[in-house]
Amino acid sequence: MKPIPDHAVNRLRIWRKSISTRPFLARGGAVPRCEACQLRHAWCACEWRPELKAEAGFCLLMYDSEPMKPSNTGRLIADVLPDTTWAFLWQRTQPHPELLALLADPAWQPYVVFPACEKEPARLTERVTLANGKKPLFILLDGTWPEARKMFNMSPYLDGFPVLSVRPDALSTYGMRVANCDEHLCTAEVAACVLEVAGELKAGQALQHWFNLFSSRYMAGRVSRAPGEDETPLLQALEAIKGEGIQQATPALPGSDAA
Repeated sequence: MKPIPDHAVNRLRIWRKSISTRPFLARGGAVPRCEACQLRHAWCACEWRPELKAEAGFCLLMYDSEPMKPSNTGRLIADVLPDTTWAFLWQRTQPHPELLALLADPAWQPYVVFPACEKEPARLTERVTLANGKKPLFILLDGTWPEARKMFNMSPYLDGFPVLSVRPDALSTYGMRVANCDEHLCTAEVAACVLEVAGELKAGQALQHWFNLFSSRYMAGRVSRAPGEDETPLLQALEAIKGEGIQQATPALPGSDAA
């Protein structure tokens, strides 16, 4: 059994399941899965999960049962960036005190990430501009698109923040759920885009690769199709990213040329 990564989304998922009064019966909920990556056991991808550090942070506002869904991709952000990802269940009138404290932390400059096709044009921006000493905190509304729209419209504590609009170079490859608009990407795809906007190219690429592998194997598991050779370039890219992380984490030996 693979160890479950200790990060905000997994902790929230465990807590949300603990307070549930009935079994979670949404699509895919009854299928035996790896608890770490939420893929069916024969399609487990834990071996290739990258873990990086970034200056940018993510605040996930998750709609009710979203943390329990095996198809949720907000979890993939926390997989890759566990130190700078926070997750909270959305509350309209009583937001979590730790959420409010995070939004008010002077170290961070919050941006609500939402499509340009939505309302509030006066708040829209396509650039990340930071005051001295601040780091970007990207607020992602994690749920179905009707749920995300509801969170956007009914969260007054988010009204004072700029809205970052992401224009993807490619349409969504997310096949687990269907969006009503081509510009509506899933949560992990949006996060990969905003990381690139913020100049965090390596983290953005790592997240996009991890999402691509998760999405491919999730869909393959649905129809019991074994992973194919077409995965090879993706697995090689993830291995290279993991190898770079190990090298950076290894302290230089005395007398070596490392700075």
